Amino acid sequence: MKIARVRTRFDDIDERIATWMERYGLFVLRVSLALIFVWFGALKPLGMSPAEELVERTVYWIDPDWFIPVLGWWEVAIGVCLLIRPLLRVGILLLFLQMPGTILPLFLLPSVCFTSVPFGLTLEGQYIVKNAVLIGAAIVVGGTVRTTSDARRKL
Repeated sequence: MKIARVRTRFDDIDERIATWMERYGLFVLRVSLALIFVWFGALKPLGMSPAEELVERTVYWIDPDWFIPVLGWWEVAIGVCLLIRPLLRVGILLLFLQMPGTILPLFLLPSVCFTSVPFGLTLEGQYIVKNAVLIGAAIVVGGTVRTTSDARRKL
């Protein structure tokens, strides 16, 4: 009998948590994604980005004095667009235009990204590969652009 009550209580708590996650998960995902882009982007024009040298070495044919600030503001724009629901499509577009450039170091600078190709990642390599999560999150958030107005209130 006591086990049945514990199981019932666990199921009740589990249902409440899952319901909360379903209700707020997309919103939290969208805001988190926006925060990452605004934060990491703002570091670039401020000269505080730990990725600055990696960017300079990757796109060595472009003057970093103007490219890094432009890239930073581009990332800030992605984040701001993700925060403002009517601009969501623009933010997703900007994000998907920017993302291919973020994986360039894996091909152009393998000695910087890998301790042992293809699985031994350096810290820089891990920083780059984590963009797969950002892409996945963007796909999930992008899938909400055509939701009904009732569903949008949750986002």
